[in-house]
Amino acid sequence: MQPLKKIWMDGKFVNWDDAKIHILTHALHYGYAVFDGIRCFSTKKGPAIFRLQDHIDRFRNSAKIYMMKLGYSKEELINACKQLVLENNVEECYIRPIAYTAYGAMGLNPLKNKISVAIALWEWGPYLGQESLEKGVRATVSSWVRIDSRSLPPQAKCSANYANSALAKIEAVSSGYDEAIMLNSSGMVAEGPGENIFRVKDGILSTPPASSGILRGITRDTVIQFARDMGITFYRNDFTREELFTSDELFFTGTAAGIVPIREVDGRIIGDGNYSLTKRLQKMYDDTVHGRLKKYEKWLTYVRS
Repeated sequence: MQPLKKIWMDGKFVNWDDAKIHILTHALHYGYAVFDGIRCFSTKKGPAIFRLQDHIDRFRNSAKIYMMKLGYSKEELINACKQLVLENNVEECYIRPIAYTAYGAMGLNPLKNKISVAIALWEWGPYLGQESLEKGVRATVSSWVRIDSRSLPPQAKCSANYANSALAKIEAVSSGYDEAIMLNSSGMVAEGPGENIFRVKDGILSTPPASSGILRGITRDTVIQFARDMGITFYRNDFTREELFTSDELFFTGTAAGIVPIREVDGRIIGDGNYSLTKRLQKMYDDTVHGRLKKYEKWLTYVRS
């Protein structure tokens, strides 16, 4: 990671190297933090943040689930994101708002601690690598089960949830794969460690429903809206591990990853390798985030406007 200039912390812009917390910060010990991931893209009108309002809504909802009082309105957080892009003078970047229990009392009761809010950004290419967008990735079904709503709320983007994701990622890369696919406690497909998953079979597009224990991804929702506009038959439905193997196409979606074809799962080649629908959706997404499709310009927040 290359350092930039400023990070927003509790309402103030501080120098990159001065954005520090105490070693006894409560969230560091107990995982009590919520965050979001947002991308800013270059357009003819300058930097534009994709679906910023939707991301901030999800961030605020995550905080609500965890009984965190952020102390900042939606508008204040949106303006802080926009200003941070300007302060760092970047055209494209990944933006990370985070709220966490700050230094103070230790112990399992987080309600005794102040909630700190910070926003950082950095320049970050596609999470699974630039090559993944073209060639796709090799995935494996993880032995680690996706967290269940009876243990932790999957709809909150909580730091603690990602220990589950990290174990699945480690297992996948240690076994020579690029990424994992996680099943839920019922044995149905849930999602990747940091991505939602879609399946194409006989021209029908599907993705696991929220009830399967997934995070409702913003990129996932974007693809769903694209599919409707394109007249593609689409369902939210559960599917099994073996249905992964017999898919015509599979792909991951996520803010960090983008739209990424899955070319292989546990040694089985997926479809015939042409990813025709995936590629159409990829292009539509790329044109949208770079401001080339007027229809979806409503999703762009121009930083200099």
